[in-house]
Amino acid sequence: MNKPLILVIEDDKAVRTLITTTLKAHDYRFIEAVNGEAAIIAATSHNPDIILLDLGLPDMDGVDIITRVRMWSNVPIIVISARSEDFDKIGALDAGADDYLTKPFSVDELLARLRVTQRRLAIMNAESVSSEFVNGNLRIDYAAGCAYLNGDEMHLTPMEYKLLCLLAQNVGKVLTHTFITQKIWGNAWESNIASLRVFMATLRKKLESVPDSSQFIQTHVGVGYRMMKL
Repeated sequence: MNKPLILVIEDDKAVRTLITTTLKAHDYRFIEAVNGEAAIIAATSHNPDIILLDLGLPDMDGVDIITRVRMWSNVPIIVISARSEDFDKIGALDAGADDYLTKPFSVDELLARLRVTQRRLAIMNAESVSSEFVNGNLRIDYAAGCAYLNGDEMHLTPMEYKLLCLLAQNVGKVLTHTFITQKIWGNAWESNIASLRVFMATLRKKLESVPDSSQFIQTHVGVGYRMMKL
């Protein structure tokens, strides 16, 4: 399997060197950009498979880059930033980032996030020619509109099924409360965010009703939810 081409957008030379040295050591292909304008040019001309993005760039905010890239591409974007407040994470994820890694970070964690992103890309490519999603002992038959756990059909409400499908279609990606409610209800009203928590609790209970069942849904407190790739 060919390693993906990664666009590294980072103005701090020490951090950029750490990232690129790590990528080179693990045989990843990469290109570099030290500011927002160069990043946009590189993204449009090289069509990278994954983008690693610092938010604090000298000429523009990283969130603006996410917004611009999302106008024409669904390339996975992993934010690597010193900004650790929930507000910053939610803003980047709502703009279209796929994951958020806070500085300082370990090389092992960066590599793990890249592996997760690669698996999600592989799943997305497979689903483009398949009407079925499989994750551990969970199977979703999109054509039939049914979900199965350990081979047994799950009894889900229409809302639970919609939520499950949304999470499955973004497996490995953190989905914010705002993103989910916009997709499911068409808005991000507080009442819908409160309802989301209730529906997610009942969905999780059904997914983990089997003894020793794996944890499919991971909660990111104050941010949103992620379906784990098992």
